Amino acid sequence: MKKPEIMAPAGDWKSLVAAVNARTDSVYLGLSGATMRNKAKNFDYEELKKAVNFCHKNNVKVYVTVNSIVHEWDIEKNKKNLEYFKKIGIDAVICWDVSVIRQALDLDLEVHLSTQASTSNSEAIKFFQDLGVKRVVLARECSLDQIKEIIEKTNVEVECFIHGAMCMAISGRCFLSQFTDNRSANRGVCVHNCRREYTVIDDAGNKLTLGNDYILSAEDLCTLPFIEKLIEAKIHCFKIEGRNKGPEYVKTTVEAYRKAVDFYFEHKNDIDFEEKFSKLKSELMERLKEVYNRGFSSGFFLGKPLNDWNDVHGSKSVKVKIEIGKVEDYLSKASVAIVKVFSQEIKIGDDLLFIGNTTGIIEEKVESMEVNHKKVDKAEKGQLVAIKLNNKVREGDSVNLWVKR
Repeated sequence: MKKPEIMAPAGDWKSLVAAVNARTDSVYLGLSGATMRNKAKNFDYEELKKAVNFCHKNNVKVYVTVNSIVHEWDIEKNKKNLEYFKKIGIDAVICWDVSVIRQALDLDLEVHLSTQASTSNSEAIKFFQDLGVKRVVLARECSLDQIKEIIEKTNVEVECFIHGAMCMAISGRCFLSQFTDNRSANRGVCVHNCRREYTVIDDAGNKLTLGNDYILSAEDLCTLPFIEKLIEAKIHCFKIEGRNKGPEYVKTTVEAYRKAVDFYFEHKNDIDFEEKFSKLKSELMERLKEVYNRGFSSGFFLGKPLNDWNDVHGSKSVKVKIEIGKVEDYLSKASVAIVKVFSQEIKIGDDLLFIGNTTGIIEEKVESMEVNHKKVDKAEKGQLVAIKLNNKVREGDSVNLWVKR
């Protein structure tokens, strides 16, 4: 049984570096203005070239998404973009519109069929495979039993989302945002109406606020509790959603699934495997709860998620990051960061997140600090403080408290 590929989201440089440092196998990202996640910062031509070089130096594959609805005026632009992707050596393009598939294959680019194609059966897969598609990202509405059957009947690589946000509409085919704000979800600019609190008013003027149950807002997918079932189903690639989320989310989710998958393959024949694996998954679940989530659901893998709706607005994460300062300098020989404190205070024992385009994200516990070369227990707003670290950070990195809500 082959170890599945773990794929991480990369909406910007910070998340990209965080994913690589967390030992992802691949990343998926987008070119500005050409994806279903246009609210993510994405990458321009030059940044994309640098991202590919950085990832390939670290043995990480790069997949570029071109998965929004294609209009007539998009065709020439897509052709130009695909030619550039070929030139800089991306590993595959993720798409679903037949025009993009055809253009990519004409350039000998590897094509992965996006989940936006809503592919959920073996005959549809064979059609796309005959065109030249190498991998299919299945519709999120497929159950685990259906996925197994599809894998048995085809020899195409199968990729599935295993963690992250889920849409209440089938394969994201939603028009709420288009109707209310003239911002099409299918062009990558959804305003996420479904996540809001709604008030229902009857003909008599009575109001009912739907705040205890956000009936359009689905919980997030999380397959960690049964990840072994996905491994044993021989799914080729495990995909994590989250190009609009922060680097702390990317780091934590990739590390969690990396540890779980590696542990399975290294210890699956141990006598006490089930006990140890169950304990590890419980520990990793606590880590996943620390970062952005709307509650967790098994999605469609184990049956239809009929009652898996969110009951709060926003995130249920048990931790939150608060930006409080900036790295003014880093003394490499002493492994000390000189931090300017902008707000609040830093105390011994605090958990900090250092975030930057080159650093990615580094988590550190404050164990030693000095102000004006004197050891202190805390540093206050406006002070320059020297903090001893275990990892390298860089000038300009943001400094954030990582605290419980």
